[in-house]
Amino acid sequence: MRGMVRGILLTSNLPQLQNLIKRDPAAYKEEFLQQWSHYDSIRQIFQVNPDEQAHHFRELVSFISQVAQCYPKETADFPSHISTLLLDHYGTLSADTRKNLVQNLIMLRNKDVIGSIELLRSLFPLLPRTTSSTLRGFIRKTIVSDIKNANMRSKNHKLNRAVQAMLFGMVERGMDGEVVGDKGKLRAAGPLGALASSGGDDAMWAVLLTKELWRKNIWTDAKPVAIISLGCFHPAMKVQSASIHFFLGSDDEKEDSDDEEEEEVTNVKALHHRREINKKTRSGDKKLQRKLNLAKKKKHGKKNEPYLPNFPAIQLLSDPQTFAEKLYDILNRHDKRFSLDHKILLMQLLSRVMGAHKLCVLSFYTYVIKYLTYHQLRVPAILVALAQSVHNLTPPDALTPVVHKLSQEFVHPGVGSEVVAAGINAIREVCRRQPWSMEDDLLGDLVEYRKSKDKAVTSAARGLLQLYRDINPAMLKRRERGKYASIGLAKGVQPLAFGHTADAAVDIEGLSLLEDHLKKLRSEEANSENDDETDEKAWKNWDVESDSESSSDSDGWIAVDSDDNNSLDISDSEDEQVDSTAIKADHQPNEDEGGVSTLATSKILTPADFAMLNDLRIQATQKALDSGGGSNTKRKLAALQANKKSMHQANQQEEDTFVSEIDILGPRKKAKADYAERIASIEKGREGREKFGSLKGKKKKSVPSSSTNREKVRNKPIMMILSSGTVRNKKKASLREKQQKLRAHITKAKKSYH
Repeated sequence: MRGMVRGILLTSNLPQLQNLIKRDPAAYKEEFLQQWSHYDSIRQIFQVNPDEQAHHFRELVSFISQVAQCYPKETADFPSHISTLLLDHYGTLSADTRKNLVQNLIMLRNKDVIGSIELLRSLFPLLPRTTSSTLRGFIRKTIVSDIKNANMRSKNHKLNRAVQAMLFGMVERGMDGEVVGDKGKLRAAGPLGALASSGGDDAMWAVLLTKELWRKNIWTDAKPVAIISLGCFHPAMKVQSASIHFFLGSDDEKEDSDDEEEEEVTNVKALHHRREINKKTRSGDKKLQRKLNLAKKKKHGKKNEPYLPNFPAIQLLSDPQTFAEKLYDILNRHDKRFSLDHKILLMQLLSRVMGAHKLCVLSFYTYVIKYLTYHQLRVPAILVALAQSVHNLTPPDALTPVVHKLSQEFVHPGVGSEVVAAGINAIREVCRRQPWSMEDDLLGDLVEYRKSKDKAVTSAARGLLQLYRDINPAMLKRRERGKYASIGLAKGVQPLAFGHTADAAVDIEGLSLLEDHLKKLRSEEANSENDDETDEKAWKNWDVESDSESSSDSDGWIAVDSDDNNSLDISDSEDEQVDSTAIKADHQPNEDEGGVSTLATSKILTPADFAMLNDLRIQATQKALDSGGGSNTKRKLAALQANKKSMHQANQQEEDTFVSEIDILGPRKKAKADYAERIASIEKGREGREKFGSLKGKKKKSVPSSSTNREKVRNKPIMMILSSGTVRNKKKASLREKQQKLRAHITKAKKSYH
């Protein structure tokens, strides 16, 4: 009888039973099986009618999730039950049930009942379907934190490949959708309308998650870049915009939010009204002040800030030429459908890629020439995109019409000085990258603007003049070349023609030092092979296992074998050089080739290799100097150290190769204050004053009175008097007028005397 009462109490009190099971699972297995059968029967009823016994069903799900690790065999199908309910019946479930199921599924992952891949396969489809911002944020945070924890100590390649394949599929799913309207929404009609309409949301969330994992330095290889590069060609405009912003480096929280999470304009009056009604507390005042500061920051936020490019992502594009051609094809095909802001985004990304990889998409210059007018909206951003797309391999024939268009539209007397300065600056930035796009006559006309009275125009013209003094003074008139340029021309110094470079290098000086250093590293690695044999086998087994297990989940990702001895070795850091030299140990330099090293023919030398080569040359030169080297050795050491410093500065200032709108607009005068700024200045000047008006005659005199006009004239500065109308009229008065004024003065004096 006592055992029966005990069983009834335990079955009716699930938290108590849960506590007892965790202490002794074997003793309470029968009670658990009773609850499990009860859960199974209610689950079948719940699938037919989700509203019936929903509260009791949630309690049972929470109970089983807490003790699932104690009975793994009995609860083997429990995670699949939750996942099926969420994915198949998500629309019919209540908000509390959805939240409960998601939380319990995540609990099973935290207890290692299920793996990360199984959890993420269930959570990814929920992101575009949920309407609760709280639940959506919770799911998003869980996904990112789970992937981050899996890659904390070392890269979890198996999980990364599986997740990247899922994200790639989410983006690729809506690529065939038809776009309607001006906002780039996918068509929802037809038998596949639901799939097409959800494809944009799936792709958007895939791009957002990939961007966040990239921003947190969890994924830093080429695969996330490939996912987002595919998003740049997605039919949905919001997916395109988010992907383009990633490459431009202009991500922010507002762009990462979807349409339902767009920031609303804060109603300041409503905040103050609510504060007057509610109870007055210090915490309430602080919250109100924070909201007001945030609203002020949003309202007066900086606009038209120059985009900072995402250099690693742009450099990791697998096929930049095809990528650039597809971007231009989208830009040209949907020119009438896209808004101006979106077209400028595409231009900026296209120009970044063209400038970074030195690509030639000649149709882009024909397309952009129609936007080169001074009255075009956001023309500084268009000029920036134009300048960034030019490089030293761009054909001058394609740029000459662009330079002519800029000079005709921007540089003439019929426009303002700011327009002229912007036009000359844009021409200068184009010619800096391709000097042969300029003609002699046009250059002479533009240089004449250095005599302008406007500071911005003068600065722009002088910059263009100095540019051609440095790179090609022969195009300037003789009196405009300057001293040093004239001396260089007299000595026969000529600029390189288009497509020509300096003399090809026969050998790289000091390359044998780098080769000896790599030999030494290989020998050290060979000596330590026995010590690392166990670890090497473990890594080898892991690699084979991960490749075999992820081959079915790759969904289009092809794993390339890097152990081929005939492949070239490409390394980006000094840490990878040891591994790369071990792989290419069979590539030994041939000592019978006249002393010329063959390392450059068997290995691609990266910037890290050249930096190491420079360090080795500095060490060798320092040793030669210590052993009694002369002045030539000192000069060589100084040159090598200067070269190292310049390489470091070039790496630090890599962003200087890109143009900003400030470079195009040039130095500008202080902008005229608007109405709000003028009122604020006036109110600031009124502080401490009793009443408007001067206090000079009202406070400083015995009898309060204002000063007369005669007193004011007497106290005026002499320079103001000289330019007054009275003095000018006196100077210009004729003899007849002077006589009349003198007679009038005498008559008036006689009357006052009598």
